[in-house]
Amino acid sequence: MKIAFQMDPIAEVNFNADSSFRLAEEAQARGHSLFYYSADKIAFQEGKLTARGHKMIVQRVKDTPAILEAEEEVVLSDFDVIWLRQDPPFDMHYITTTHLLDLAHPQTLVVNDPFWVRNFPEKLLVLKFPDLIPPTTIARDLETIKAFKAKHKDVILKPLYGNGGAGVFRLEEGDRNLSSLHELFTVFSREPLIVQKFLPDVSKGDKRVILVDGEPVGAINRVPAKGETRSNMHVGGLPEKANLTDRDLVICAKIGPLLREKGQVFVGIDVIGDYLTEINVTSPTGIQELERYDGINVAQKIWQVIEAKRL
Repeated sequence: MKIAFQMDPIAEVNFNADSSFRLAEEAQARGHSLFYYSADKIAFQEGKLTARGHKMIVQRVKDTPAILEAEEEVVLSDFDVIWLRQDPPFDMHYITTTHLLDLAHPQTLVVNDPFWVRNFPEKLLVLKFPDLIPPTTIARDLETIKAFKAKHKDVILKPLYGNGGAGVFRLEEGDRNLSSLHELFTVFSREPLIVQKFLPDVSKGDKRVILVDGEPVGAINRVPAKGETRSNMHVGGLPEKANLTDRDLVICAKIGPLLREKGQVFVGIDVIGDYLTEINVTSPTGIQELERYDGINVAQKIWQVIEAKRL
């Protein structure tokens, strides 16, 4: 098959950790041809969806994770599969690319389905499962957020469309910074904020569970660095081996059918203690860590699903 990757700069990836690299590597090993382009190189031109990018071969070579051919313009409908893999922020630029990719899908299979990536933001999709999530409020109104904090005392405040642990604050009982933080966030953005009851179990880790076509295949744990509330690996969280618990399986059984129905082939959910906190569909990570700790070739499982849909 002809596979296109819409992703962040391939030359900058860590080939020992990056999930997009591992997906490309597995595709290459299975005999598929690879094409790479960045999100700013996609265009609609007089009835055709195009991109300027490079045929590529990926390799585990320091400073050269990909060999790129000369830039060329391609028609994306000529490809069998397009991977939507650029990282957030989930802003209007990101959203516009999902609208453009809608024009190619489903004639060309876009993974994950861009319509539902656009309509399933990480921190909003979980609201469909109120019995699985911690007490949560999404609001821009300061008085609403104050009332939530007064009720739950110890809370986490973060931007609704943030990622990688950026802008995440823990406000313990007696903390006086809520109004100032609200002012800071709302000066720079018109978006609401999300506030959740703090879960002490985060000190034991924030579990990333990987689902392939709605089925759980394994998990890793991410433990906050000393003195940190955030467990994201971007900010120093340490990955470690983890097992799927009965509660994890209950969560996956409830959300899996919806993910499968909506074409979300590769999904990473975040679980703290007994609570689901996020459903990551835009550009989930963690498959290399899972393969390293448990020997589970998630990339292979993902390509088996895609090949069954296309071949």
